[in-house]
Amino acid sequence: MRFAPSILTADLSRLKEVIGEAEAAGVDWIHLDVMDGVFVPNLTFGPILVEAVRRVTRLPLDVHLMIVNPERYLEDFARAGADVITVHFEATPHAHRAVQKVKELGKKAGLAINPATPLAAFEALLPELDLALLMSVNPGFGGQKYIPQSTERLRRLKAMRDALNPACLIEVDGGVNQTTVGEVYLAGADVAVVGSALFNDKPVRENLKALKEVLKRVTGQM
Repeated sequence: MRFAPSILTADLSRLKEVIGEAEAAGVDWIHLDVMDGVFVPNLTFGPILVEAVRRVTRLPLDVHLMIVNPERYLEDFARAGADVITVHFEATPHAHRAVQKVKELGKKAGLAINPATPLAAFEALLPELDLALLMSVNPGFGGQKYIPQSTERLRRLKAMRDALNPACLIEVDGGVNQTTVGEVYLAGADVAVVGSALFNDKPVRENLKALKEVLKRVTGQM
């Protein structure tokens, strides 16, 4: 499993130091939650911060656009250094066009859906996706509890993915910690967005090691 720490839950006043600590600990991606205060009830950051993060790490930047009509800003985030750009199915009437535009920009394209959105939303676009992001909390804030029904949704999404596009990665975002990481991995998640379970009063290296030890236990490697 790949781990993508969400810097939204980190200390942004120490951005360079925090990202360096995460990179040294062995994380795989850096996840950036872009929120517009319209699609979700929170306002975060835009391309300028993505550009700043790009300057301090070579890790893939996983940019999650929780914004209305994301088509307006795809070029901006691509220029800022995003490697993966994910749009929400619910945030645009033209999800297919947005996915095509991301790929035209030379970036990996992701599609995300909220907990109440039927998995059928993925079906038409799955053959073209590089990433299918399943929200396991309602988007907008960090530190929320994992929605238990997400596990079965992950299993069903994995079956759909395996049938339509085995190369597409499944990402889960929300409430992933030492209690839930084994569950989401066994259900089919390839990438886990992790926030407060990595960025807290303990070192990132220690927290990441604990998550990986859970995976070893659930897979019988310990």
